[in-house]
Amino acid sequence: MAKNPNFPEAGNLPTGYVHCRSSDSFTGYQYHHPSKMSNSHPLRPYTAVGEIDHVHILSEHIGALMNGEEYSDVTFIVEKKRFPAHRVILAARCHYFRALLYGGMRESQPEAEIPLQDTTAEAFTMLLKYIYTGRATLRDEKEEVLLDFLSLAHKYGFPELEDSTSEYLCTILNIQNVCMTFDVASLYSLPKLTFMCCMFMDRNAQEVLSSEGFLSLSKAALLSIVLRDSFAAPEKDIFQALMNWCKHNPKENHAEIMQAVRLPLMSLTELLNVVRPSGLLSPDAILDAIKIRSESRDMDLNYRGMLIPGENIATMKYGAQVVKGELKSALLDGDTQNYDLDHGFSRHPINDDCRSGIEIKLGQPSIINHIRILLWDRDSRSYSYYIEVSMDELDWIRVIDHSKYLCRSWQNLYFPARVCRLV
Repeated sequence: MAKNPNFPEAGNLPTGYVHCRSSDSFTGYQYHHPSKMSNSHPLRPYTAVGEIDHVHILSEHIGALMNGEEYSDVTFIVEKKRFPAHRVILAARCHYFRALLYGGMRESQPEAEIPLQDTTAEAFTMLLKYIYTGRATLRDEKEEVLLDFLSLAHKYGFPELEDSTSEYLCTILNIQNVCMTFDVASLYSLPKLTFMCCMFMDRNAQEVLSSEGFLSLSKAALLSIVLRDSFAAPEKDIFQALMNWCKHNPKENHAEIMQAVRLPLMSLTELLNVVRPSGLLSPDAILDAIKIRSESRDMDLNYRGMLIPGENIATMKYGAQVVKGELKSALLDGDTQNYDLDHGFSRHPINDDCRSGIEIKLGQPSIINHIRILLWDRDSRSYSYYIEVSMDELDWIRVIDHSKYLCRSWQNLYFPARVCRLV
């Protein structure tokens, strides 16, 4: 929501209440609460001494013209419903309508009637209200109407409205609406809404796969979801969901869709009893997957993993546990202040064969690229160490090697992102 620096914070505005500035005009926010009204004059924004700010009155007076035949000189027709409007107001608020209504085309003729396709009467009503008043109420509308409204904001060039609507949609994401919201966000290149949809789907991958909305995804949106390393559902579930999508969308190129399945991550039983009977993949593709699985290192397989940016996943909150090491309870408790020779730290014996160490099992396969550890620093000793990661506790990949360095205190370690279950 755009703000005028002369106005106070609108922390008490209700959720779903959009009141923002367009590229050509500006209205301050103001929520008319019945208990805070005095006669016909609601509470007004603060203005500096010597300035008059009656923008709210202007908004009310212009808004009173909406859908009225009086002074109207153009009519829009949406779903057989007529919407009288005023050219000068539309042109002042929107470059698109300025070009349409004053550009010398057929729509420029007096009393023109303009049919609009690919939208609904509900969404267009909301847009007209925003154009005439700078306000829109989102909280009582269905998701389908809100997405049509977002489409209109994008089509007619209202970036502030587009942003505010996207922010509201981020707050109401659920299993039923996230797929269609992601489809629209991807189509209109809305980065924040796209990101929030991806985060939601990553954390609820299996539920998303079984939702009705998944079957209605466009091919481009579908592939962008299932190709993500962080879309961490079991590969069998992904294959079956894509198979259902192909049945629901028979005209699409099914071979291209099935290339998104990571067959080497599936067991031999799943390949033979689930993939092969479907007929969607050739016998050679299945044999190639078996060959890759049998000949590759486990850590070279293209695993999927949960991605939780900016959070410490090596905590009990996310199901992590210390499986090797002494004084295990102190390692993941998050307390980096209270420790001494008797408590508050974990340790392991230092042997010549380097086989002992501290091992952490994460709550689920996860994508990590950063580890932060605190080495003992209550005396002058320094330590050499290395860090390895694994999925099966058999095949280990070394991501950090400080075995030839002397290190102490905090270690901030970065490495190429890896999917792992054990550290």
